[in-house]
Amino acid sequence: MTVPEHDRPQRRAGRRRASHSMDTVIGEAVALLDESGESALTFRALAARLGGGVASIYWYVSSKEELLDRAADHVLGEVLTRTNDFDDTDDPIADLRAVAVALFDTVVDRPWLGGYLMRDTGTQPNGLQMYERLGRHVMRLGLGPRETFHGVSAVLGFVIGTATDLGQQPPAAVLDGTMSRSEYIEHFADQWRSLDPDRYPFIHYTVDEFAVHDDAEQFRAGLDLLLSGLRLQAGGR
Repeated sequence: MTVPEHDRPQRRAGRRRASHSMDTVIGEAVALLDESGESALTFRALAARLGGGVASIYWYVSSKEELLDRAADHVLGEVLTRTNDFDDTDDPIADLRAVAVALFDTVVDRPWLGGYLMRDTGTQPNGLQMYERLGRHVMRLGLGPRETFHGVSAVLGFVIGTATDLGQQPPAAVLDGTMSRSEYIEHFADQWRSLDPDRYPFIHYTVDEFAVHDDAEQFRAGLDLLLSGLRLQAGGR
């Protein structure tokens, strides 16, 4: 993504233009975020990777917040490119699910991404394109504008919210190798089993499933429940 010339002059007037490109700056920012997380992304660290001074970064972005927005949009552009190859079928729900799963897989693998995804369509044009892509499939269901808007919002919120939650850093005991993920979950499952079943009937009813659950499978099951409701609202289309 390049910045139009007329958008640059005032805030960057008097500075010597940096030698790198916007794509290079954002690409290196994404690499730094993927490697070390949001706390590691500073203009100084980014400038060091690019081989220039900190001031050169300001030619392209005005703040860390803008840098994060553009980095998130860059990643979302990769999702759009990948889903461009998805062929439409005669089932809009199945097509909607395919795009939603592709978005989920990207967000859950990048813990930094969820908080900055699609929050400013002015700075993040790919967010608008993703919104449009999901909406186009829901429109094929023949629902009214309100139901279509609510349907897309529900799917998008579920995908980003769940992926952001699951993408959080693992507990310290898992990170340092003290416990495996399954041992960590089983530890809490045992605590749940010791609870009073009369007070916590749901916990006791589902604890064995919790103890062996797979996060990705859990997401897909929830997404399918949501999409089943959307299909039902559309009259089974």
